[in-house]
Amino acid sequence: MPLGRAPVRTVSFILENWPLILLALVSGGMLAWPALGKSGVARVTPAEAVQLINREKGVLIDVCEPAEYASGHAAGARNVPMSALAGAKELPGNKALPVIVLCASGVRAGRAAAMLRRAGHERAVAVAGGNGAWREANLPIEKSARSG
Repeated sequence: MPLGRAPVRTVSFILENWPLILLALVSGGMLAWPALGKSGVARVTPAEAVQLINREKGVLIDVCEPAEYASGHAAGARNVPMSALAGAKELPGNKALPVIVLCASGVRAGRAAAMLRRAGHERAVAVAGGNGAWREANLPIEKSARSG
């Protein structure tokens, strides 16, 4: 077979089988999407957070600034602003306990959970949607004049 015929066959194969090729690419992309889209931080819903607190003695940490925390936070949450997170005494000494991290929207909580995991809190998770999702789930909110 002459060398010039191989590219023609490849092109005709692609043209004749483009729906199958497209299907293979889309399904492969869908399989790879969860791995590519993960930031490395586990996220939980507010309901899953409550289960971790009730069933596994999870500790709820709010990484909002003190003024944000005072204006409304999840009931029972300990306030540890992001800037004070490293080595904070409010963190559980038992690093095997779940640490559930909240913030206003969930963005800082994701970063904080990643920091806590690097620091050895292997079960640190962020609440997806933060305090907003907590409120939408009709879970208890407290207001306070002080943090912690």
